[in-house]
Amino acid sequence: ELSKDTNIDLIIGNNKKKDLIYILEEHMGEKESAAESIEVIDIAHDQEYESLHVEQLKEHTRAYIKVQDGCNQFCSYCIIPYARVRSRKMEEVLEEITNLTKHGCQEFVITGIHVTSYGKDLGDVTLIDLLEEIAKIPEVKRIRLGSLEPGFITKDTLDRLSKMESFCPHFHLSLQSGCDSVLKRMNRKYTTQDIREKCKAIREHFQYPALTTDIIVGFPGETEEEFEETRKFLEEIDLYEMHVFKYSIRKGTKAADMKPQINDQIKAKRSNVLLKMSKQHQKEFETKQLGMVKEVLIEEKMHGKDHYYTGHTKEYIKVALYSEEPLERDVIIMDNNQTQHFSVVREELDVHMILERVYEALQEKGYNPVNQMVGYIMSGDPTYITSHN
Repeated sequence: ELSKDTNIDLIIGNNKKKDLIYILEEHMGEKESAAESIEVIDIAHDQEYESLHVEQLKEHTRAYIKVQDGCNQFCSYCIIPYARVRSRKMEEVLEEITNLTKHGCQEFVITGIHVTSYGKDLGDVTLIDLLEEIAKIPEVKRIRLGSLEPGFITKDTLDRLSKMESFCPHFHLSLQSGCDSVLKRMNRKYTTQDIREKCKAIREHFQYPALTTDIIVGFPGETEEEFEETRKFLEEIDLYEMHVFKYSIRKGTKAADMKPQINDQIKAKRSNVLLKMSKQHQKEFETKQLGMVKEVLIEEKMHGKDHYYTGHTKEYIKVALYSEEPLERDVIIMDNNQTQHFSVVREELDVHMILERVYEALQEKGYNPVNQMVGYIMSGDPTYITSHN
C-alpha cells in the first residue's frame, strides 16, 4: 500500500537502520523511484539480529544495551509476538560494552523486547550466562536489567546474580495485573502466588532490593472486584514503584475483540488509585535508605546548586550529595557520617502522566504516537522528556 503512494520516495524497514545513510546517499545520487526503493523484511520469519553498535555516549555514565528482539509469549493485548525472537551474539555485546567503557560508561542496562528470552535462538547460552561474562569486564561498575518476565527469577539465577559485585538489585518484574482471572485473560504465564514466591526469594538473596513493576488497569472485562484483588495484592507485596498504564486497544490482538471494553473514566479512576499507592510506597522505601551505607554513581552536577552532585544508588534511587571536590563519574561509598549532605531527589514530574498526555496530543494531530514517543520511552530519563518538549 505504501509503495502506491507517489509522495513516498523510500520505504525502509526496521532492519536497515544501520544502512540508512548509505541508502539515502544512493537514492539521492540515483533518484530511484519509490517502487524501486523498498528495503523491508517479514518480521515473522527474519532470524537475524541487526548488529547496530553504539560507539560513544558523550558525557554519559549509563548505556542501554539491547541484546534481544522479538517475542513469542503471545500476550492477548500485544502485537509484538508476530516478530520472531532474535538474540545478539555474546561476543558482539561484550565488544560494544568494552568499547563504551573506554569512553567513560560504567553502568550498563541490559534490555530487549523480551530480554529473558536471550539466547534461545543461539544454542546453549542464556541471559544469566551473558551477565556473568559482562561482569568479568573490569571497567564495568554496574549491570542493571530492564523489564523481566517473572519466570526468569529462580534460585539458581538469584544465586548467580548475588555473586556479581557489579549487579544492581533492581528488579523490574513485568506483572501487568495482580488478579489471577485477569492474568489468565491476558495469557500471562504465572499466577499471583508465583509472584509472591519470586518477591520473597529476591528479598532473601538481596538486602533491600528495589522491586518495581508495570500494571495495566481497565483490561477488557476487568470488574471492580478484580481491580480490588489487584489493589490488595500490590499493597501486600509492597513494591518500590509501579508504572501504571490504562489499557488501550491494539488492532490485531485478541484483547481488542474482548468484551466488555472498560470506559476511560473507570480506567482513570483505577489508575489514580494505584499511582497514589505507588507514590506512598516509593516514599517509604526511599526513607528507609537514609542512614544506610550506599554506593552512588555520580552522573552530573546538580543544576542551580554549587558543589552538589546527583547520581543513583544501585537500587536506582536518585540522590544528591555535597562535595567541595569535583565528582563527575565517580563512584562514592556513602556512610552515616555523610548523611547530612545526602538527600533523596524525588522527581516532581509524573513521567507516565506526561507520556499519556503526549500520546493523546499526538493522536489528536494524526501522528503515530508509538513512533513519535519511542525516544522518550527508551531514554528512561524524565529530564529527556522535559528537555525535548
